[in-house]
Amino acid sequence: MGSRRHRSPTRARSAIRRRSSHPAEASMSARWAAVVVNYESGDLLARSVASLLDDTSAGEPEVVIVDNGSSDGSVARLRAARPDVKVITAPRNRGYAAAANTGIAATTAPIVAVCNCDIKVDPGAAAAMTARFDREPDLGALGPSIFNVDGSRYPSARAIPRLRDAVGHGVFGLAKPDNRFTRRYRELDADPALARDVGFVSGAAVWLRRRALDDVAGWDDGYFMYVEDVDLCWRLRQTGWRIAYEPSARVEHVQGASTARRPYRMLLEHHRSLLRFAGKRWRGWRRLLLVPAAGFLAARFVLAAGAEAVTSLVRRRSPRSGIPRPTG
Repeated sequence: MGSRRHRSPTRARSAIRRRSSHPAEASMSARWAAVVVNYESGDLLARSVASLLDDTSAGEPEVVIVDNGSSDGSVARLRAARPDVKVITAPRNRGYAAAANTGIAATTAPIVAVCNCDIKVDPGAAAAMTARFDREPDLGALGPSIFNVDGSRYPSARAIPRLRDAVGHGVFGLAKPDNRFTRRYRELDADPALARDVGFVSGAAVWLRRRALDDVAGWDDGYFMYVEDVDLCWRLRQTGWRIAYEPSARVEHVQGASTARRPYRMLLEHHRSLLRFAGKRWRGWRRLLLVPAAGFLAARFVLAAGAEAVTSLVRRRSPRSGIPRPTG
């Protein structure tokens, strides 16, 4: 494995290393843990937690909920149904990555699944995922098959796009999502029934090796929402860890459960996150492209917001439908 390049952690991310730095702690923990990040998810939180607790195929998991300041009663309903589950409440919404770091620091298992509050894990997923980590010691992150509520497959295992594909996807992805740039980025021509190494996997449900997380100081909590999964997998690969996809583990995802009520804010955060990642990734002459990239993303945000305004008239009749994720 390649040499590890450490980055300066924030206070939240350094807690991950402090909590898991002693081998004795890991030996006393469960085989795997699940961290569920919650925000205004209604009844979906209890459903998600139940599916995780019910999957004992790899032993009983540690389960920790990190709530980002919800006021919809979702945490109260969970506590009534599962009073034994640990819940960490934040006074405000600090974003997905910060909440993930908080939850990871509260667990000790060597494998940690970080999940959205609107996912449902199929029985046996934990066994499939932990077995891969056992067999492949250089595996840092592993993503399952993710399906939408209607049964369609969500392209959760993707490439980190080259500059040409990133620009092509950004230009054509809104109007023609089947364009060749988007197909390469989303790896739509890969066989979804076959395991493979990928550039990154969706943070909606991702299993992570704690030792790999320690090497990169956890999730970058400078991202509020979106692209934090791309960033994490990119940094893991930079330090020598592999990212892979496991098709035999299945997860259902209700997209937009926590974000549909704030579509324009979420679109803005998505484009901000894209620019942040470009600033971290691009080096040399590519850094000269950051200013025009900022202008392009600003224009693209306006177009995406306009598309959202038009389609919102239709979605008002289907309140559970999520916001469009044009760059996802």
